[in-house]
Amino acid sequence: MSNDAETPAIQRRGLMLVLSSPSGAGKTTLSRQLLENDSHIQLSVSCTTREKRPGEKDGVDYKFIDTATFRSMIDRGEFLEHARVFDHYYGTPQPPVEEALGAGRDMLFDIDWQGTQQLKEKGRTDLVTVFILPPSTRDLERRLISRAQDAPDVVARRMAKAADEMSHWAEYDYAIINRDIATSLIQLKSILTAERLKRDRQFGLSEFVKALREGR
Repeated sequence: MSNDAETPAIQRRGLMLVLSSPSGAGKTTLSRQLLENDSHIQLSVSCTTREKRPGEKDGVDYKFIDTATFRSMIDRGEFLEHARVFDHYYGTPQPPVEEALGAGRDMLFDIDWQGTQQLKEKGRTDLVTVFILPPSTRDLERRLISRAQDAPDVVARRMAKAADEMSHWAEYDYAIINRDIATSLIQLKSILTAERLKRDRQFGLSEFVKALREGR
């Protein structure tokens, strides 16, 4: 009789799960809920030159740095990706990501299409990309206004840029229309589960099957 307790765990390299969307479509809410529901994935904390928003914590939501420091990091090649968005810089430091992936931990990225394109050049086999779409333009504007984090002129700028951002949806592996957060979270978790089970990510699978064939 087999003993499941003796079955060795299959080693797996971590993956990079990217969520992108126009501002207000819900990717930040989905990111937070996924992190709360899944202990095997952690947020990749980006550096940014923008000011902290209410409730944000340095080193948790972002690493808040000045523009000179950010540009020095670019010159030293320390970012996996970086972009300038609404007059501020955003970038993903490379060392923490590489360490996590090598240890079999998944990393969650809340970045835009520009950053996603750069990640594709550096880590395509590790990358899983999901674009979050709003159910309608009117709903997107309502969400931006109701969250009360930006001045009216900034909301207007975000709405003007939303069409351009959404035009990149076809560059992503998956697309979710976020009509309801609970449903979208289920869909996102399903994507993550399927991607974790891909044969080429389970690098301990060959030895496991070999042992099965040998009767071990």
